[in-house]
Amino acid sequence: MKQLNVAGLGCKNYRLAVSIGNRPELPEYQTLNGIQPVSKGEIANIGLQCGNGWRKVFNVYAKLIFGLADAQYDLVANCRSWQEYRDNLLLHPNSQTALIFGAAAARPISNRVHIICGKTHANQLTESKLIDNQFNWLDSEFAVDKHNRSIICPYFDYRQLSNIKIERLIELIRSI
Repeated sequence: MKQLNVAGLGCKNYRLAVSIGNRPELPEYQTLNGIQPVSKGEIANIGLQCGNGWRKVFNVYAKLIFGLADAQYDLVANCRSWQEYRDNLLLHPNSQTALIFGAAAARPISNRVHIICGKTHANQLTESKLIDNQFNWLDSEFAVDKHNRSIICPYFDYRQLSNIKIERLIELIRSI
C-alpha cells in the first residue's frame, strides 16, 4: 500500500480502521485533513443531518467492535451494549478506532487492521493503485490481505453486512 495522508474520524493511534468511499455531506467533513476524534453527540448528529445510511454505518461499526471485544481487543471499556459503545466511545479519542474517508493506506503495522468497506470502494482503490492487489478472495464478499493486515467486506449496511456476516468479519479480524 502507498503511504497517504488520510482524513477521517476517530483516534489517530487506531488499532482498527474502516475505510469508506464517501463522507458525511456536511461542510466540516469536506475539507477535513487528518484524523479527528468525534465529540459527544457528533455521531448522532451526522445520522440526523445526513440520513439513515450514515446511522447504519455507525451502528454496524459499533456492533462489530462490541462483538470483537475480548482480551486482545478490549475496546469497549465498561459499555453494556453496542448502542452505549456507539454513543460514548466509538471514534472518540483513545477509542483505538477510526473511520477513514477514502484509502486507509499505510505501511503494514503489526497492531493495526484496515477494513475496506464495500467491494466497489475496494475496486476503486485497487484501480487507482492506492492499495496493492494482494487480496485472497475467500468468496464473493470477503477478501483478506494478511501481509497488509487488510480485509475487504460488504458495505456497512444491515442488508449487506448482516449480523451473521459481522460474526464472519470478527473471525477474519482475529485471524490476521
